[in-house]
Amino acid sequence: MENLPVPFDKRVWNEAKALTRAGYGVSIISPTGRGYEKRYEEIDGIAVYRHPLPAEASSPIGYAVEYSVALFWETVLTFRVLLTRGFDAIHACNPPDMIFLIGLLFRLFGKKFLFDHHDINPELYVAKFGRKGLSYYLMILLERFTFMTAHISLATNASYREIAILRGKMRPDKVYIVRSGPDLQKFRPVPPDESLKEGKRYLVGYVGVMGKQEGLNYLLDAASHVLHDRDRKDVLFVIIGSGTEFGAIREYAKKLGLNRHVRFTGRIPDDELLTYLSTADVCVNPDVANEMNDKSTMNKIMEYMAVGKPVVQFNLTEGRRSAMDASLYARRNDPIDFADKVLFLLDNENLRRRMGAFGRERVESVLAWEYSEKVLLEAYRALFSS
Repeated sequence: MENLPVPFDKRVWNEAKALTRAGYGVSIISPTGRGYEKRYEEIDGIAVYRHPLPAEASSPIGYAVEYSVALFWETVLTFRVLLTRGFDAIHACNPPDMIFLIGLLFRLFGKKFLFDHHDINPELYVAKFGRKGLSYYLMILLERFTFMTAHISLATNASYREIAILRGKMRPDKVYIVRSGPDLQKFRPVPPDESLKEGKRYLVGYVGVMGKQEGLNYLLDAASHVLHDRDRKDVLFVIIGSGTEFGAIREYAKKLGLNRHVRFTGRIPDDELLTYLSTADVCVNPDVANEMNDKSTMNKIMEYMAVGKPVVQFNLTEGRRSAMDASLYARRNDPIDFADKVLFLLDNENLRRRMGAFGRERVESVLAWEYSEKVLLEAYRALFSS
């Protein structure tokens, strides 16, 4: 995988551990990152090879450079794995949709190729740059080549499966839905820490990447409405995570006069994250309503549900499919309605508890990683029988 280090990426790490438990030998190639600087290490029997990358890109030219460097290192390290540990299959996670080139090369040596569809890149391009141009149609072409190369494809939800079948022309029996559900052995409620509220009555929590499509400007606009227009000085907003827009979002919060009521933690360890989420009264997902986010499942929603918290998000197809009655749904890209939904929940403790309990039960019975693990192993059995 290219866009996050391992084991920081929870989906990939859960997949690797599941395959190891099932008797597979697993090697992972990923970039280095903060806290993951070692170029090689073995963790729980899994070999992790890491390579350097240039600074995270924010322009089409920057992405071309970043992905080219990644492809070079991925090719080099794939040969290193082949000559040392060996492998029978390549499990490729996007973005980008260029790793199929490595899969195509090694198919010549009889290796299997499984595509793990993390992001719909054509829609992601439009979300980032707000236009369709030559690069957009190149993304469509690369996506098609990726599906053509794959023996088996993993989709994170029903919308992605439909894209694999209709746009990718894959046979339906070759596409498996493997959701990125939380591992309930690790992601569970912990005792709250009221000091994290900094003297406020309520805490509203957000965790995730900080990019343009994550809609954090909408969240700050909603916070401004809560604090200034509705005069609710009893609410603290905590924003956990980092990304390309981290600096810009902090500056926007300062511009709106939110410094005393919005906290930015950056990336934090999992135990600290669980304490924040367990302390929160409401958790939020302000992802921009666009074609990309409408079809994508956000891990944060299921993580909120796993700790028994009610959610507020915009009315998006896959967000609603995941959360169902664990969430309230604001009008698309309307920060005022979003703020009103947050305040409605803050002022209704019984509703918060019912929604939180529904979400936790839904994760336990349907969405937890243990259910996805079974499908993952089924997909691998199909991969090696194809």
